[in-house]
Amino acid sequence: MAIDAWLPVAFKIPDGEQIRIALQDGLEWQIYEARGGGRLLIVRLQLAKRWFDAGIVHQSQMHAFSFGADEYFSLSSGLDYMLTSIDDCRSPDNKNEALSFAESFRITRDIDSESPLQDAIYVEKISRLLPTYSLSARVNDDIVFGTWLTGGVPVSVQSFRRLRSLMSWLGAPHLRDVVVKGGFTVNEKIVSQKPVAQSSRDEDLPVNNETDSLIQQVAERFTLAGRPELEQFFNEHIVDIIENDIRYKALGIDFPSAVILHGPPGCGKTFAVEKLVDYLGWPSFQIDSSSVASPYIHDTSKKIAEVFDKAMQNAPSVIVIDEMEAFLADRQAGGGSSHHRVEEVAEFLRRIPEAIQNHVLILAMTNRIEMIDPAIQRRGRFDHVIKVDMASEEEVLSLLSKLVSDLPCEDNVDVTELAKQLAGRPLSDVAFAVREGARLAARAGKDKLDQASLQQAMGINASMKKKENSSRIGFI
Repeated sequence: MAIDAWLPVAFKIPDGEQIRIALQDGLEWQIYEARGGGRLLIVRLQLAKRWFDAGIVHQSQMHAFSFGADEYFSLSSGLDYMLTSIDDCRSPDNKNEALSFAESFRITRDIDSESPLQDAIYVEKISRLLPTYSLSARVNDDIVFGTWLTGGVPVSVQSFRRLRSLMSWLGAPHLRDVVVKGGFTVNEKIVSQKPVAQSSRDEDLPVNNETDSLIQQVAERFTLAGRPELEQFFNEHIVDIIENDIRYKALGIDFPSAVILHGPPGCGKTFAVEKLVDYLGWPSFQIDSSSVASPYIHDTSKKIAEVFDKAMQNAPSVIVIDEMEAFLADRQAGGGSSHHRVEEVAEFLRRIPEAIQNHVLILAMTNRIEMIDPAIQRRGRFDHVIKVDMASEEEVLSLLSKLVSDLPCEDNVDVTELAKQLAGRPLSDVAFAVREGARLAARAGKDKLDQASLQQAMGINASMKKKENSSRIGFI
């Protein structure tokens, strides 16, 4: 939509620059393209005075002028500097651009710690983000910064792992420098492993042996409380390949293979997959009966293809296939729907290798591995078929310890006996016992979880299991 410009074409502001066309605008400001190719910021008197009073801009940095009955202030920005509203953002082209924005962000916050910046004006020439004080909902600084860095993806710079996956061209050490420059902290420890070539987008950067290296994450490792073997598998076959991709690519391993988790209901398959997806921080796409199943001919295959296409467009990403027996059952099993089943299996057979090549991680789950078409389980499609059994006593104890450690507890809390009682039960029972114990403690007016509340919760848990028709009520 065309902008209703305040000033006419060729209008000359006090520093000699001439107006060409209006590019962006707000209630009390407009940004114009100048005749010489740079940009001009024009603001009404009221907004400029707020900046002067706050100390964000010195009055000497802007030029006052009048047009008709209105009073304005102007600020010119040459071709070498960025002048734009940050909600009209694009990803920076190189590290220097990102560092300039980070410095402007930090300097602005040192002067004004309160004003919202989600729709501020970025003036690189004076290293400032100028708040526009609009009525839009406030966005936290970490989201504002992350959104600008990624060119519009609302991600927090505190979620460094996800930010790194979205800005892989910059490299983790360089990205860390940018985030720290902006006044934020990076909670992941980054250590040098070996020098790597710089991105072509950073050709103008000086070489720094300390930061220009492949990173290895050592402070934060994927953990899966209660399932040490599954945790080890995910770290070895997925996480390590992703986080040390250059080393693996040199040996011909480009991306992690697809994985099937199978086991009885309640064994923790979904919990494990959700934890891994959360750890990676990548966009995730679901394929299950509620999202793609259709009574119409060819429609299910079409929806499956659409999910794969979206995942590849947003790569690196994850596709989670739940209850895969609904789509990938053995084509030889027959039945009235066998023709459509053949079509759906064929779609998966075609798309899985393509998705992996395009950096889409595929995680599938089933309770009935014997029903899955053998062609799907062949190497090259799902390289890993992992059985997940019910948790042992040691695994339950590990999960219980993790769950209660996240809550305020009395000194008498001991989960050892509870682990014995819950061994071999669904992990949802374990989570329920702790949650129900916390509810009972709160109901009794306590501010900490105690052993009596946990034991009472175990009694409720056991009585519910005896009732066949309510065995799932209250469980997560």
